[in-house]
Amino acid sequence: MSRAIKHLLIGGLIIMTTAATANELTIVNPRTLHDPSPNGYSTAVIAPPGARVAYISGQGGQDSAGGLSPDFAVQVKQAYANLRSALEGIGAKPDQVAKLTVFVVDHDMSKLEVLTRSVKEMFGDALPAQTLVPVPKLAIDPMLFEVEAVVVLD
Repeated sequence: MSRAIKHLLIGGLIIMTTAATANELTIVNPRTLHDPSPNGYSTAVIAPPGARVAYISGQGGQDSAGGLSPDFAVQVKQAYANLRSALEGIGAKPDQVAKLTVFVVDHDMSKLEVLTRSVKEMFGDALPAQTLVPVPKLAIDPMLFEVEAVVVLD
C-alpha cells in the first residue's frame, strides 16, 4: 500500500490523505496546533472503518545475535530495522503504521535529531502519530531505545 500524500483543508484541519482506496490511513494535523511533521510525527491518524489492527511489541536495538551497541544512534537505527522486519513478518509496510510509542533512556534534546532522522527515513511524509516516553531504564541495562507500533492491516 503506497500513498501519495495530499493536503486537504476541512473545518480548520489540515488532513493529509489519499483518496485511492478505503484501506488507507488518514493523517490529521490540525491547523490550530503546531505542525509536528518536522519532528517526525503526526498529530492523529484515522484508520478506515472495519480495519484489522496489529500490535508490534517494543523493538530494541539488538542485532540478530542479540548484541547491543553502546551507541544510541546505532541502537535507534537497528531498532527501526527490527521494526521493519516485524512489519514484513506480518505482511505490512511502514505506511500502514498508525501509531508509534518510543521509549528513550535518559532522554535529552540532543537525542531528538537522531530520533527524527530515523523516523523520517522509515516513514517519509506518511508520519504516524507518535509518543516519546523518557524512561530511566528498559528491559535490560544496555538498552537505550525501544519502539512499538500499532499497525492497520488491509
